[in-house]
Amino acid sequence: MAIDFVVKDLIHKIIAKFIHAYLPGAKKPYYLKAVFETKLDIHGLASKADVYNIETNPKVIEEGLEAACRLIYYLTADGYQIDIPIFNTKVRLPGEYEGAEIGLAEGMKPAIRMRPAKEFREYIERNVQVLIDGIEGENGLIAEALDEKTGEIDEGATIGNVLTIRGYGLKIESDAAHEAQMGVFFQPSSGLPLKAEVVPVNEPKTLKVIVPATLTAGTEYFLRIFTMSSAHGGGKPLKEVRDMKSDFKVTAQQ
Repeated sequence: MAIDFVVKDLIHKIIAKFIHAYLPGAKKPYYLKAVFETKLDIHGLASKADVYNIETNPKVIEEGLEAACRLIYYLTADGYQIDIPIFNTKVRLPGEYEGAEIGLAEGMKPAIRMRPAKEFREYIERNVQVLIDGIEGENGLIAEALDEKTGEIDEGATIGNVLTIRGYGLKIESDAAHEAQMGVFFQPSSGLPLKAEVVPVNEPKTLKVIVPATLTAGTEYFLRIFTMSSAHGGGKPLKEVRDMKSDFKVTAQQ
């Protein structure tokens, strides 16, 4: 069955807030961050069909998307490069080699490289207006997490390796009475949070932690930071605890 997606061109409006600069080398004090609405899965996407004048039955859209995802998995895994109006993707084989190996370098696995399609980028550039609405993160902000082993951002956390967390107001400080409660924690959807016991770098805009061996590979975790430092830096530890939680999850991996 052919599915014909016909969407009327719209001028979209995204609400954005200023967030404090956190990347090394930033020349100005703020970045802009879009304020996202509810995250949508495949069912949620299909349910929006009527809103955007798509006449295809939402059930057909949902089943078509699920089938397309499975097919993309299979074809990419067989070495095909996928080029569709939303993204293009191909398999990347990591590692360095002498030229006589018969397999990937030790510890290396095939990785996926994905980038937005030209049509998709142009649609966003042409049709999105940004409305700025104040400053976010006055209580501190976890902006991103870089897995130093894989280079993934906001995706993976390799157990036993370094995870670099960037943001604003991150420095972990405590008084003597609360020291055990402060730090970087990996919070699963259910169950107790697990603390990163080793924090080699502890700065207001950057934390580097060793991902705990107690994490379960394949499980997703929010990042939570408990600290008594001021979000604005300097001064004595606060009397109250600041609690920051990432708006993304990282997946523990070997």
